[in-house]
Amino acid sequence: MPKFNAKHYAASKANGYRSGLEELVQSDLIQANVDASYESIKIEWEDLTYRRYTPDFLLPNGIIVETKGLFTTEDRRKHTLVKKQHPTLDIRFVFQSSRRRISKTSKTTYAGWCEKQGFLYADKTVPESWIKEPKKKDMPLKFNPFKGTKHE
Repeated sequence: MPKFNAKHYAASKANGYRSGLEELVQSDLIQANVDASYESIKIEWEDLTYRRYTPDFLLPNGIIVETKGLFTTEDRRKHTLVKKQHPTLDIRFVFQSSRRRISKTSKTTYAGWCEKQGFLYADKTVPESWIKEPKKKDMPLKFNPFKGTKHE
């Protein structure tokens, strides 16, 4: 896997990705011959008003993969609410570094937060074991398909 740096980040933005990590994960999935779709669905959730969340990747088996370099308070709050409102969704995280602390003053790492909240996570790439998992039978796959132009 190529190293992540500011130059790669700028190139990734120019290629239509929101981060260099998203582009690296997409590249890994393509090399593994996984037909994962990028930002292809929207999930509605409620936070005083109705909102839509666009996950980064939807694997063919129904696993939703969210890539995060920076995992903000807002992101953590959103994912806690989405999980509560859609408990059958299998949302997992790929972090640039799961050992990073959620804030300068906290001892909690991204990994620790995921473990406490019941999310699976990995660093830098989607694990092969996630890709090989059987298709989810209880996934409500009634999503709002994204009709824009994103990478396939």
